[in-house]
Amino acid sequence: MEELIGRISAALGIDEALASKAVGIVLNLLKSAGPEDKVSQLLAAIPGASEMLEKAGESGGGGLGGLMGSLGGMMGGSMGGAMGAMSAFTELKDAGLDTDQVQGLGKEVLSFAKEKAGEDVVGEVVSSIPGLDQFI
Repeated sequence: MEELIGRISAALGIDEALASKAVGIVLNLLKSAGPEDKVSQLLAAIPGASEMLEKAGESGGGGLGGLMGSLGGMMGGSMGGAMGAMSAFTELKDAGLDTDQVQGLGKEVLSFAKEKAGEDVVGEVVSSIPGLDQFI
């Protein structure tokens, strides 16, 4: 996870604390809105991802993106994923990222995920979350 956070910090020109928070928001979105089997594969392939999500859960993290993704998931279909993507975008903006940084974050996270889990797994996760492609 340190490698990913370092890459994001350098690419976006933000400190590592903000980069870590942003990665947590993205991982929460993927976990709450993506297909469980593929997201599990993805998280298993990214060193430290599961631990980061556990820490976020223990500290009450997950915020609006996780909550809205979960609520949207209960609604089912594309509405659930779209709500999760939009609320994660809002949470990232509230954390201090601008739109270009949010897009840069998405590209960095997905590039890293493809290196670790492969393009097929990442492609399936991304394509299953409506609205996510607008932010990457």
